[in-house]
Amino acid sequence: MLPLAGLVMALFALVAGFRALPLLKGEGRPTGVAMGGITVSSFALLLSALATAMQLYLMDEYSAYQECMKGAGTVSAQGECFTQFRDAAQRKLPADVLDMLGAMQP
Repeated sequence: MLPLAGLVMALFALVAGFRALPLLKGEGRPTGVAMGGITVSSFALLLSALATAMQLYLMDEYSAYQECMKGAGTVSAQGECFTQFRDAAQRKLPADVLDMLGAMQP
């Protein structure tokens, strides 16, 4: 649900930025902060949309992972749940997407 919340908040920020521009211009005030907000919220909207799409695409795999985690009483069982989720995601996603996501992990 967090990517979806980010999507809504980024959309709200984008609309607020676009509504602030003419008001600031009309009063002769600098528009740099509004433009910065539009830029940041546009980037956040893109990331949130991608994360939401990924979450929806892997919904079945994620649901299976959550069910597995409910019954996992040990750290090793939780690790097995993650391994099963990762393997299921690898079967569903193209290799280049997984490589890109792996490069983003710490």
